[in-house]
Order: sequence, then C-alpha cells, then structure tokens
Amino acid sequence: MAKLKIKPLADRVMVEPAQAEEKTAGGIIIPDTAKEKPQKGTVVAVGPGKKDEPMTVKVGDVVLYGKYSGTEITVDGGNYLIMRESDIVAVI
Repeated sequence: MAKLKIKPLADRVMVEPAQAEEKTAGGIIIPDTAKEKPQKGTVVAVGPGKKDEPMTVKVGDVVLYGKYSGTEITVDGGNYLIMRESDIVAVI
C-alpha cells in the first residue's frame, strides 16, 4: 500500500476495494463479466471528521460497505472508492 497524496475532506474515507472472488467455494472459476463488486476493503486515507463528529475508522482498518457506496476513482494506477464514513457498515 503506497502513500497517497490525497486527503479526503470532512467525514469522507478512501478505501482500496478487495479483489473480486476468482473462484466459487466449489472451485468453479468465475469469468470477469459475472464477478460481484467487492463490498470489503482497506481504509487508505481518512478525513478529519465533522466538527461534532470525530472519525471512528482509521487507516489500515478492513471495512464492509454497501454494494453501491462511494465514488470510484483511479490514482497512480490503483482503483479506490471515496465514501462517507456513514456508508461503512462494519469494521472487521
């Protein structure tokens, strides 16, 4: 995980999504067109929070988030999501 030069604002979090599953539990290989969007990732940058709401996640946390949460961006060849902390449903 490289050091990014992006700092999210307010209550936003930058997440690096986990890789989509390549195989099913039974060993069947999943083609790219059928892969599910991952709903798990690692926090790589955290904003300062809002005035009355400090951030509860930190860099390095592995989190679960909603299927359609965040905005996809590409930085230095890596794919990331920027979302509000409220879009995160759990820290693993």
